[in-house]
Amino acid sequence: MSPLAINVVTIFPGFFTGPLGLSIPARAAAAGSVAYRLVDLRDYTHDRHRSVDDYPYGGGPGMVMKPSPFFEAVEALGATAPIVLLSPRGRRFTQADAIRFSEGSELTLLCGHYKDVDQRVADHLATEELSLGDFVLSGGEPAALAIVDAVVRLLPGAMSDHDSAYGDSFYGRGLSAPSYTRPPEYRGHAVPEVLLSGDHKKIAEWREWEGLRLTARRDGLPEPVKPEKTKRKRPPPTDG
Repeated sequence: MSPLAINVVTIFPGFFTGPLGLSIPARAAAAGSVAYRLVDLRDYTHDRHRSVDDYPYGGGPGMVMKPSPFFEAVEALGATAPIVLLSPRGRRFTQADAIRFSEGSELTLLCGHYKDVDQRVADHLATEELSLGDFVLSGGEPAALAIVDAVVRLLPGAMSDHDSAYGDSFYGRGLSAPSYTRPPEYRGHAVPEVLLSGDHKKIAEWREWEGLRLTARRDGLPEPVKPEKTKRKRPPPTDG
């Protein structure tokens, strides 16, 4: 099986060198599940200053990244969809996106910087726009790195215990339940008794409802009420 090809188009390829050489991203590459290609956007400029930005039409503060380096970089790669522009205008990235990307053969991430990226990149080059949330970063690089990490941890050989990924938050559910480890009591704070009970059915039920409760609390919704088990009624006495 061919590795997932991840292309990152950026003016700061060095931003990724360290993180991709550590932990799960490095393990996935060593296992042959992913191949990274860091593309310096400035290699696709044609002036002696290697300029990737210019003043915005219509005036206003800040600089806008030019379309031509992005188009030429993607064309040189021969990249196919998905081609993702990291943008605050994009739809919010989710675990479903990570799963979708991990099941593909190629992923290209376009990192913006400065004030904005020329809209023609979004309209005529990228196949989708994604954002990490409603906040502003200095560039698309941190968002791209987060997406790469979320994707490659799902690939074969990335995690020593791949089954643990299926218990993560957002993997077919909302938030996961809280986790505890030794000691059973620390500074007067005890681990929930159900986790020490050895009753796997009760533990699974506790984890399911704790996940629902935490998800509702995060989303500002009323906490779900755990249904009580109904007692089995005795049949009415019969005559005779």
